[in-house]
Amino acid sequence: MTETIKIGVSTCLLGEPVRYDGGHKRNRYVTDVLSEYFDFVPVCPEVECGMPIPRESMRLVGDPATPRLVTIKTKLDHTDQMKKWAKVRLKALEKEDLCGYIFKKDSPSSGLFRVKVYTDKGMPHKVGTGIWARAFTEHFPLIPVEEEGRLNDPHLRENFIERIFTMKRWRETLAQRKSVGHIVDFHTRHKLLVLSHSPKHYRAMGKLVAAGKSMPVKEFYGTYETMLTEALRLRATLKKNSNVLQHMLGYFKKQLTPDEKQELLEIIDDYRKGLVPLVVPITLFNHYVRKYQQPYLSQQVYLRPHPVALKLRNHA
Repeated sequence: MTETIKIGVSTCLLGEPVRYDGGHKRNRYVTDVLSEYFDFVPVCPEVECGMPIPRESMRLVGDPATPRLVTIKTKLDHTDQMKKWAKVRLKALEKEDLCGYIFKKDSPSSGLFRVKVYTDKGMPHKVGTGIWARAFTEHFPLIPVEEEGRLNDPHLRENFIERIFTMKRWRETLAQRKSVGHIVDFHTRHKLLVLSHSPKHYRAMGKLVAAGKSMPVKEFYGTYETMLTEALRLRATLKKNSNVLQHMLGYFKKQLTPDEKQELLEIIDDYRKGLVPLVVPITLFNHYVRKYQQPYLSQQVYLRPHPVALKLRNHA
């Protein structure tokens, strides 16, 4: 990575007192850990669209597909105000080159999943998406997004941050002159990463890249980016990762001693059974890649898709 990685984040998660009650919701994983690797672009929809601090609390009401943003006591409707601001803010964010976004859970503006939407009779149903979160994801459908609460799940956390770093590498590829060769190079390095998420996409993307010279370059790039995004949204599992590890083992047929091969087989099986985290077999594979100077595996992003210091594979 040669440039800063920017991600959007709900301002209150950074400890800024912008919430309706004048408080904040500082998330220490975001501020103390992720801040070492990302530059944050803070966004507070309510304050930025002109609402004061403190302010009356709001909620979503009506049709979950097109809810209204209404204050709880006075019943003031702020939907149009929020949407008008969002159009301008989204255009501004196009210039930020964001590689991800962390939203505040449960927020009627920024909640991404299962936000309460109230019926006309005051009954809540956790089926909604915040006004701003919906606008952002519709405008930037390929940017990785997540809620801060879900970052407590080690599997969701690893998947999200992996996608951010992959998006940055893809953006660096896009910054080069468009050519089939640049996608071939990117795809070659990311093959096993894609395979760990979706064997189906792995096969389809292989066919796409093979046919790249017969397609208009703009269409080729757009189709590849969409398929890459779709693939990495799917969670890597014990089974899929074990398949990749077995696949990598085949590259050492002529180098590994019988004891080394047996050790790897045992560790892969321990991982498949959930007895050890992914970092254990990955560490051993990295050792053998260096020891035997395996050329293909040495360029595979799968072996180090994000900084080791984040310890994301220690619990996955």
